[in-house]
Amino acid sequence: MPSSTRTKSFVTALLVASFAIVLAACGSSSKSSSSSSSSSSTSSASSGPGAGKPPVTIGDKNFAEENILGALYAGALRAKGFTVTLKDNVGSTEIIYKALTAGQLDMYPEYTGVLLSAVAHKETQPASAKAAAEEAKTFLEKEGLTLLELTPFYDSNVLATLPKYANEHKLASIGDLKPLGKGVKLGGPPEFATRTEGLPGIKKEYGVDPTFVPIAIELSYRALESGQVNVQNVFSTDGQLLSGKFKLLADPKHVFGFQNVAPVVRKSVLNAEGPAFAETLNKVSALLTTPAIQQMNKAVSELKQPAATVAEQFLKANGLS
Repeated sequence: MPSSTRTKSFVTALLVASFAIVLAACGSSSKSSSSSSSSSSTSSASSGPGAGKPPVTIGDKNFAEENILGALYAGALRAKGFTVTLKDNVGSTEIIYKALTAGQLDMYPEYTGVLLSAVAHKETQPASAKAAAEEAKTFLEKEGLTLLELTPFYDSNVLATLPKYANEHKLASIGDLKPLGKGVKLGGPPEFATRTEGLPGIKKEYGVDPTFVPIAIELSYRALESGQVNVQNVFSTDGQLLSGKFKLLADPKHVFGFQNVAPVVRKSVLNAEGPAFAETLNKVSALLTTPAIQQMNKAVSELKQPAATVAEQFLKANGLS
């Protein structure tokens, strides 16, 4: 079966099974802490390409999509016999990258544009997704790291507001916020205030200078719907956006950059684990289309399924577990 067909089958299956899984989870007393603020799990198999290879530690950042990605990569590797520890919710790019370079992690999933701005400190975004990947890989290679193949899906910051607020102020793109000045309360995670693909970028490119309100990622939509903020920074692949309840402001100047995902891995780990390690990770990445990741995000963020459960469903549907 072609990979695109398998991915579509997973998305359909996920929608059909969602409520059943939620009910099962409510009645279960077994461990369901895979999406907790700090967790790790270890597993190994006695056969397969990874048998006998050194153990690896994967980290992921502090939001649902990253938890899903971590679980997907870890699950696929375990199925091939690799011994894997998964550390959830390590922190933002600035934090998790330091953990990687300090040797506390062997790999983690990263967004190319964020890597360039938050770690490489690039002040301008590349002109294309391909250029972003090439620049990110060039930077990493000098640090003893490398970037594996990109996901098809693209996730970036996007500014969301409620349709009523957008209609009242005639908002269609980010630049339309400029006349509102400090009168608009714009929410986002703390790092949004300092990153190029955040507040500094929209000030520079659009002349927008709002009142910034730090909002934890998991509280983004609650802050917007409760009126705590007028506009909120969210992610373009969030499952909540499938509801149609929010108006997204266009970014014609591409301040938010190109944000395909790829595993960032230490070169020494690739050499020690053998070719099947990278091949397995690349197979997972190749299947991650926008519809697939958005449905998985919805399952975790809105339907409250554990990231590990959602990832396992996807891997099984695609013959990777």
